[in-house]
Formats: sequence, structure tokens, C-alpha cells
Amino acid sequence: MDGRFTRRQLIKGGLAVAAVPLLPALPISPASAAPRIDVPVLPWPAANDIVANTTIPTFPDRSFPITGYGAKNDGKTDNTAAIAKAIEACAAAGGGHVIVPGGGSFLTGAIRLKSNVDLHLESGSVLKFSGDAAKFPNVLTRYEGIECVNHSPMIYAYQEKNIGLTGSGTLDAAATSSWNKGSDRAYLESLVAKGTAPEKRVVPGSGHTMRSAFVEPYACENVLIQGVTLKNSMFWQLHPTLCRNVTVDGVSTDPSTAHSNTDGCDPESCDHVVIANCTLGAHDDNIAIKAGRDADGRRVNVPCQNLVVVNCVMNGNWGAITCGSEQTGGIRNVYAYKLTVKGDTKFALYVKSNTLRGGFSENINLDSVSGTFARNFVYVTSTYNSQTGSFVPSFGPFTISNCSSTKIAGKAFDVSGLSNAHVHGFAVANSTFKGVADTSNTLKYVDNARFTNVTVNGKPI
Repeated sequence: MDGRFTRRQLIKGGLAVAAVPLLPALPISPASAAPRIDVPVLPWPAANDIVANTTIPTFPDRSFPITGYGAKNDGKTDNTAAIAKAIEACAAAGGGHVIVPGGGSFLTGAIRLKSNVDLHLESGSVLKFSGDAAKFPNVLTRYEGIECVNHSPMIYAYQEKNIGLTGSGTLDAAATSSWNKGSDRAYLESLVAKGTAPEKRVVPGSGHTMRSAFVEPYACENVLIQGVTLKNSMFWQLHPTLCRNVTVDGVSTDPSTAHSNTDGCDPESCDHVVIANCTLGAHDDNIAIKAGRDADGRRVNVPCQNLVVVNCVMNGNWGAITCGSEQTGGIRNVYAYKLTVKGDTKFALYVKSNTLRGGFSENINLDSVSGTFARNFVYVTSTYNSQTGSFVPSFGPFTISNCSSTKIAGKAFDVSGLSNAHVHGFAVANSTFKGVADTSNTLKYVDNARFTNVTVNGKPI
């Protein structure tokens, strides 16, 4: 794809980890067991195919404790180099598990994963990320759908294959608040308008600031994120970008309202993603599916497709499943099953674009989603933020089945296309919505709207 960093550019930029002596690997540990993902049979054959065809990485039975490379769990020693050495040694040995032992806090800067390496956090372990911005080198990333060079996410990988972030430990980004701030996307948009290449859109040192995501595998294949807890994020928490075969299982993200835009999980321009058994908290969307923004999104032009979300608890304050608004490359084939929504979550399904963004959201499916909703069960808007251009979005079909609510503060359904871009199908079946404040649904420029065995406050639609 245009504008992608090569390995040579990354090495010349000082981003590669130096070679280190290879210490003997320790015997097999519990981390070496093959990953198990508990996913039930889904009500869509295509969704079952996605699960079956999403490769989950496995790792050799070798363990590399970071303490063997000088790491100390006193919460104040800088362990950035020690962790990098352990990862490099693991990769050089052909892969395995880099172990963060339990029983203490390890202070570190950015951690960069390598192919065939699983970073495993044992129970009781904490990775505390540093307040020193210099510990987070420049890397290629995407900020709100625009490629640029920014401070590294706390956990990062680029063009790697078979990587893992597993265990039952905690990742804590509280201290990064000293440097991980800013939202100057307009600066990036000005560079895009000038035709500046992504590798020259360098944010640090520009006089502008934009936050870095928490965990971001970029252009990777076969990714497993399992069991860990994320705390005190400053921005998007899990952000797999341009990846194939991503599994997120049993992860807990931070529901705190301390920082805005802390989406739980943002798969962006990925293919084959399974998100299962997670407790997703956020001060924004729980899951926000994305595919690039405006002109830069059209340049990269990679959709986000073939996603399954199953058996999750949603506790963010916007969408349980959100498509967009960065969806210029398009979103398709999304299947969400058995989601429990609680707290002040506004929408079960939130789809948003406009004629500046364009893109598409098609074949989006929800089944067995229940809970309370602070606005609508489904909200689809083609005029998001009142931005306009010449790229009409394409929406639909959307299907909702076996869903329910105990409270909806607004309407059950507020779905609007455009006069020149109708929503192509909206079907609701076998669903019961109680506690609905406004029973007058909005369906504007929607083709083939169908309601089968659906009641709102006890009355059939």
C-alpha cells in the first residue's frame, strides 16, 4: 500500500531493537498451553465460517522471564531495555513466551512485539507505562483514520506474524497522561491536503499533539490478545490496524470517564476479527469498527470486514457496536451475538458517516443483544457532524433479531439514509422492546424495512 514504511526505513529511523545475547530459555510454563477460545455456535453460517477461518497463533514451549534480562518489579526502575532484550531473545530462538512475573509492578516505555512472541502477564503482574515521552519512539500509526508518525502506542507491532499479548495481568497507562494528549487532527488533514506522504506527517516536534493508542498491532497477521486488563487509557484501548486474523478474548478494558475517546476496541481496516468473552468499558464506543478517514482513507482503501463479536458485556457510553465514523474504506460482514449492555450506553448499533467521509456499512447483524439504552436501540445517520462532500455513504442491509430492552430513553429505531443514497434493507424480527420513552420510530429513506414479531411497549410494529 502507498506510504507504508519499509523495514529499512524503520531501522534507519532508530526503531529496531539491537541484537542481544541469547540466554537459555526456561522449561515449559502454563503460558505454553495452546490458546482456547470459547465461542458458541452462532446463528449465521457465515459467522461460524469467520470463527473457523480466523487463525489463532500458537507459540513454541519456551519461556523468557523478563527478570532474567534485568527487569525489576519495584515500580520505579526503567525496564524498557530489559523487556526489549527478552523479546529479542525470544524471537531469535524461534519464538515462545516472554513472561512478566506476578507480584509486582514493572515500569516500562513502549513495548514492541516480534513475530512468534507472546508477551504473557502472570496473575498479579502490572506493566506501568512511563510518563517519559522519550521512551515511546516514533512509529507509523493511524490517528483517527489518518496515517502519520507519532509516539508509539504502549504495546506495538509492525508487520509481524504470530504475536500474542496474554495472561491475567494488568497494563496501566496512567502515567502517560503527562505526554499522551492532544487531538490536533486538523493538522494532519492539512498535510493530507498538501499531498504529504504518511512517513513525513511527523507529529512529535511539529508543535501539534495527538494521542497514541494503548495496544496497536499494525499490518500484522495472526494476533491474539487474551485475558489482560487495561487501565487508565488516554485514547483508543485496543486498535488492531490493517491486520488479518485478530482474536480478542476475555479482555477487560477501562470504563472510566476520566479521559474521552477511550473506545474499548477499534478494529480498523482488518479482515477476520473475533472478539469474544470480553468486558468492554469505555468513555466512548465499546467496539468501534473503522476503515480510514476521507482522502487518506480513500488512498489506503482497505475495508474492515468479517468480524464476529460474541458473549461480551458492554459498559461504554456510546455504541455497543459502532460503525464509523471513519469508514471511508468500508465495513462489511459484522455479526454480534449475545451482548449484554449496561450503564449509560446510548445505542446497541450506531452507524455514522456523511458525504465527506463516504464509505459503506453493509451486512451488519445483531442477535440476542439486550439491556438498557440511553438513546436508541439502533441509530443510523448519514449526516454525521453535518460534514458534506461528494462521497455518499452506502448503508445496509441491517438485521436485528431476538433482541430486547428494559429501558430506552429515546426511540427504538432512528434510521436515516439520504434522498440519493437510501438504506438498503432494515429487518427486525422476534424482538421485544420495553421501557421505550418515544414509540414513534424514524425510518427515512429506508428501503425494504420489515418487522416480524416485534413489539414496542407491548404493541406490535
